[in-house]
Amino acid sequence: MNLYGPGDKSDPQTSHVIPALIRKCLDAQAGGEKQVTLWGTGQPTREFLYVEDCAEGICLAAERYDNSEPVNVGSGREISIREVAGIIAELTGFSGEFVWDATQPDGQPRRCLDTSRAERGFGFRAKTPFRDGLERTIAWYRRSTEAWH
Repeated sequence: MNLYGPGDKSDPQTSHVIPALIRKCLDAQAGGEKQVTLWGTGQPTREFLYVEDCAEGICLAAERYDNSEPVNVGSGREISIREVAGIIAELTGFSGEFVWDATQPDGQPRRCLDTSRAERGFGFRAKTPFRDGLERTIAWYRRSTEAWH
C-alpha cells in the first residue's frame, strides 16, 4: 500500500509515484513540454490510500482493536501505474504524452492488501475516492509551489 496526499515530498528522484507524477505533469505543463518520461512499462498495479483515511484507520484501530493479529489498513483497490498517470495528467491539465522507459525497473508487479480484517476488527473502510484524493493532493501541491515562487 502506498500513502498519498497533501504534504508528501515531491522530488521526482526520491518521491513516491503519485507526488512524482504530479510534479512531472505540472512542471511539463508549465514548461510547455509535450512529453514526460516515466520509468518502466506502467503495467504494475498498486494500492493507494489517502493520508486522511490512513489516519482514521490508525485511530479506529487504537480505539477498537484489541487483538494480536496484524491488520492491513488500505483501500483494498488496485490500479495500474499507467492508469494513475492518465488520471493525474487529466487532473493537472497535462495534454502531452508519456514515454514509458522500459529499460528502467517496473518494481514489484502487484501490490494490494487484504483489508478485510480491518473492516471486521474495527470497522475501517477507506472513504476517499481515488480521484477526489488526487484532486486534493494536486490542489495542495499547486498552492505550495506558488508559495515557493
